[in-house]
Amino acid sequence: MQNDNTICAISTPPGNGAIAIIRLSGPEAFTITDRIFFPAGVKKHLAKYKANTIHFGRLKDNENIIDEVLLSIFKAPNSYTGEDMIEISCHGSEFIQQQIMALCISHGAVTAAPGEFTKRAFLNGKLDLSQAEAVADLIASDSEASHRLAITQMKGGFSDELKKLREKLLNFISLIELELDFGEEDVVFADRSQLKSLMKELSLNINRLADSFNAGNVLKNGVPVAISGKTNVGKSTLLNSLLHEERAIVSDIAGTTRDAIEDVINIEGINFRFIDTAGLRKTDDSIESIGIKKAFQKIEDAYIVLYLVDATGPIEETDRLIGKIKKRLKGKKQKLVLLMNKSDKLSDTQLKQRNDPGRYKNLDKDDRLVFMSAKNSSDISKLSALLAGIIKSEQANSHELIITNIRHYEALIKAGEALGRASDGLETKLSPDLMAMDIREVLHYLGEITGEITTDEILGNIFSKFCIGK
Repeated sequence: MQNDNTICAISTPPGNGAIAIIRLSGPEAFTITDRIFFPAGVKKHLAKYKANTIHFGRLKDNENIIDEVLLSIFKAPNSYTGEDMIEISCHGSEFIQQQIMALCISHGAVTAAPGEFTKRAFLNGKLDLSQAEAVADLIASDSEASHRLAITQMKGGFSDELKKLREKLLNFISLIELELDFGEEDVVFADRSQLKSLMKELSLNINRLADSFNAGNVLKNGVPVAISGKTNVGKSTLLNSLLHEERAIVSDIAGTTRDAIEDVINIEGINFRFIDTAGLRKTDDSIESIGIKKAFQKIEDAYIVLYLVDATGPIEETDRLIGKIKKRLKGKKQKLVLLMNKSDKLSDTQLKQRNDPGRYKNLDKDDRLVFMSAKNSSDISKLSALLAGIIKSEQANSHELIITNIRHYEALIKAGEALGRASDGLETKLSPDLMAMDIREVLHYLGEITGEITTDEILGNIFSKFCIGK
């Protein structure tokens, strides 16, 4: 795609710094820069310099020196955008940055819209739409986990898998539509048994990718962990110990926490969003009731639920509480960790009794029962390692691509539904023209993800979320 205008933008964060970078991209990038850049050596047209080289010189507005800069030259089609590109590395004064921008604009450049450099890269075939979205995710990544996911997607692993799925289906849709051209002759080109096997394979792959969204989303945005339990079991103490600061009020008075308190910490490269919730109990206090309602909502939204129980209480009461929380989470995807807090107050005999799984009717063999003290730093370290282990073991066991983008997830769901209709049509010997419509719909939604099928509205919505200069 050829863009008529040349765009420019400041690509470094706002404010003063050691250096800043101003980018230009488009057909006049070299011509515009030629008018304002004066190299330290012999001046020549920038187009005559080798690609991917850096040159020292001065930027001038007529005879007025704006700054001494380094100029990086990238030539089409082997640049980020696929166009001629210039990157000006200047001193980080905001005044200097604005002067250079004004100078570029006065010589014919226009200010870039958010994400316009990456949008041009997509339109010029340098990367597909899912890779372009991964660029935004990479810029926003704030943990090792979110960074790794963005890098994987930007490398094209997800795109490659979708393209393979589409290619297989395209071969069959071509044969089915060929049958329509010879409808009166009752010929069959598409082997129905092979098509049935292909649809089954596609359905498994699409469902697998869609199912990975839940895990991918929490890794991208931080794993939500709800700290829950009855009043005065040590929830706020646990939050404070995890954060290493007095974030929540700790008191012997029941019902102190009336609202959800959240904070994020990084454990072994993974961001966890810990949420201290109101104690679960019956109350006539209207404000506390609102807090308890919020607590249940946070438990529903969490990826991991840390359910605290007072280890010093009767085993029967502990078993009842375990059964209560498990009943509430039955059929849901939350991972439950049962924390027997205040275990430092137990004698060795009491600890041995309470650590016997056979004493609990509501405990299953796969349930995690952890004895600890929220005040003990070594116990907190063990808990942190346990939480990181839960997430890392999931990643290690999957060995598969993980999607993190809600747009991709919705498109996969719709593709799966259309594929289901096509499979049903194959079983009921639906007419080829109607079955072809469902298969075309599958191709449409898979193509939407990579940008093979898209609209200006979709592109505008995606790239408007980018930062200016990228």
